[in-house]
Amino acid sequence: MKVKVLSRNPADYIRERRTDIHKIHRNFDPSLHPFEAPREYTRALNAIKLERVFAKPFVGSLGGHTDGVNCIARHPRNLSVLLSGSCDGEIRLWSLPRRECLKTLTAHTGFVGDDKVIKQWSMEQSFDISLENSQTPINTIIGKNLYHGIDYSWKSNDFATCGEQVDIWNENRADPIRSFNWGVDTIHSIKFNPIETHLLASTASDRSIILYDMRGSAPLRKVVMEMRSNTVAWNPLEAFVFTAANEDSNLYTFDIRRFKEPINVHMDHVSAVLDVDYSPTGQEFVSGSYDKTIRIFERDSGRSREVYHTSRMQRVSCVRFSGDSTYVLSGSDETNIRIWKANSSQKLGALAPREKAAFSYNIKLKERFKHHPQLKRIKRHRHVPKAVFKAAKEKKIMMASIKRKEENRRIHSKPGSVPRVAERKKHAVSVVE
Repeated sequence: MKVKVLSRNPADYIRERRTDIHKIHRNFDPSLHPFEAPREYTRALNAIKLERVFAKPFVGSLGGHTDGVNCIARHPRNLSVLLSGSCDGEIRLWSLPRRECLKTLTAHTGFVGDDKVIKQWSMEQSFDISLENSQTPINTIIGKNLYHGIDYSWKSNDFATCGEQVDIWNENRADPIRSFNWGVDTIHSIKFNPIETHLLASTASDRSIILYDMRGSAPLRKVVMEMRSNTVAWNPLEAFVFTAANEDSNLYTFDIRRFKEPINVHMDHVSAVLDVDYSPTGQEFVSGSYDKTIRIFERDSGRSREVYHTSRMQRVSCVRFSGDSTYVLSGSDETNIRIWKANSSQKLGALAPREKAAFSYNIKLKERFKHHPQLKRIKRHRHVPKAVFKAAKEKKIMMASIKRKEENRRIHSKPGSVPRVAERKKHAVSVVE
């Protein structure tokens, strides 16, 4: 004998709370819903509007420095730890969940590196409450040249410094284990590749970006730009891709396998870009500029998806993504470290299952109708300071004038004598190997 039993999941018809509305069962047969697309378009339009209404990116600030914050570093394994350095040589260790300073170290008497000294502290000692007032470093190295930048290897005890030359150090030795020099007056920044840790990239005063290999005895190659690059950031998921922050208000993404030209040009800043950092996901990066704004770019997009600014924030000298890519940290000249949400309208804290379903549904709707003009206009519209707005308008007019001049020269010249050049090919002057 066969017995048929009706089985229903209580979660399909029972409310989670007494205040919740009753769930309505729907038949998803397309023939019964001829107006599904117009309804979903209206829902997508409402979702994109509500996203802008609830966009509140600023989370909080960390105050305590007495001079401009010029460097920020996050702990590679601890999400709640942040280190910052200011222009007066002071280093602070922060707890992000509590938003308070755990320890303060007087590392230098002025700008870091001007005294030709490298100091190392132990993170274990920094978290030890009994050693709270200890200022003694575990190691001190006295160099021969000024240092403008330093970076630590992700997988070894080696670190690199730059100034008149690039030096590779081991924390157990007092002398550099290797030095690189390519006839450059000053090298401003140096960064280790997080995947291929024997690769490094640096920016120099002769407008060049130089690649190094620790296993070799000489630099690999360099590309010379039209204007100087301030720093670079490696993509943490693609070992052959990095992005350079340039003085011409643009950012350039390079592929070291094809080093003759950038693979993408990221425009939106109106003044020199001072710092750049990739998200741990490798899908986007954040940049800070002299124009007092922070912008977030998708790695394959030429325009920023978000711009952050406040009335009190001065030029942004350093930016970092948090270890979970949820927050953006910025340091600026008015001594504050600010914490921002990477997604400006994201709701923080625990979400109910119905909220998760609603957010997921809205994301799918916005993805489906993202090319509609009305949704595109609302999504990209941002309010920026008046100075930035006027500078962007002036820059747009100048770029249009340059393009018009090139087109007129092409029209009134012999066919083929004035070739068309892609935008990404205009900024790299030469490549030296």
